[in-house]
Amino acid sequence: MIKSLQKMPVLQDCRPSVMKKPLPTINGVGPSCMRIMHNSGRSVIECLTRRFPGIAREAWISRMKKGRVVDENGARLEPGSTCRTGGYIYYYRELDEETPIPFEESILYRDDHILVADKPHFLAVVPSGRYLQETLLVRLKQKLMLDHLVPLHRIDRETAGLVIFSHNPESRGKCASLFRERRVWKIYEALAPYAPDIQFPVERSSRIIAGKPFFRMDEEEGTPNAQTRIGIIETKDGISRYRLEPLTGKKHQLRLHMAALGIPIINDRIYPVTLPLAEDDFSRPLKLVARSVEFTDPLTGRPMRFESRIELID
Repeated sequence: MIKSLQKMPVLQDCRPSVMKKPLPTINGVGPSCMRIMHNSGRSVIECLTRRFPGIAREAWISRMKKGRVVDENGARLEPGSTCRTGGYIYYYRELDEETPIPFEESILYRDDHILVADKPHFLAVVPSGRYLQETLLVRLKQKLMLDHLVPLHRIDRETAGLVIFSHNPESRGKCASLFRERRVWKIYEALAPYAPDIQFPVERSSRIIAGKPFFRMDEEEGTPNAQTRIGIIETKDGISRYRLEPLTGKKHQLRLHMAALGIPIINDRIYPVTLPLAEDDFSRPLKLVARSVEFTDPLTGRPMRFESRIELID
């Protein structure tokens, strides 16, 4: 068994920067990339169908005929092309069906370097899984014709609010350093049950780890790696409007911390109990919004502050 596994083609995700000749976006979508670690003389079509068993062989052949599967030199790959160890395969994703998201994003700010968008609930930031065209990045690329648009950070698909993009490769490193070095002050807002037994403001610190199923996070004993400050803005009819300040940036941190305090965010389908997978109910969005961001512009030294216009209504 070990020997047969070692002979199978191993492909790893890689950055598009290894591309020797940049590929264009198609309908706002750039190419995805895989690196071939071991090939055993297999063909490209064998490598792809083994790596993605859910995609039919005919679908890959169709993409190849359209020139949407190439190597790092931009040369078209054919089904019978041989996988080369250490080589790369670039391919454009395609989806047969994609559920339209019936909400529109808005642009709050744009200069020569960054763009600030207000993302609606249910819209993913970048292509992933069953979402491709119906993502914030692809929508903006199509509308604004900005091939170099890249998000500097992300928020959950279920969460609405502010997302900052870079659209200038020359200044991207300095802009990205703001988030990497935690020099961005972010405030979120959420609706959840009133908690009369908790003295607010409160600070929640815990150790967050990957949980089960794969999309869920859990808390465990140990040195904390996640910290959130939580306060109440107002309370009405048993529902409080909470001010959430994440001091760290773990996946699902705010949702998990609120649930752990016994005040899960309204319409959360994952915490504290993961509900069965179902189609989106657009009438019941998660009551969480990335309300504001503040930072000092690394290029001009000017203080910058942006605030989401999305309202949370009970």
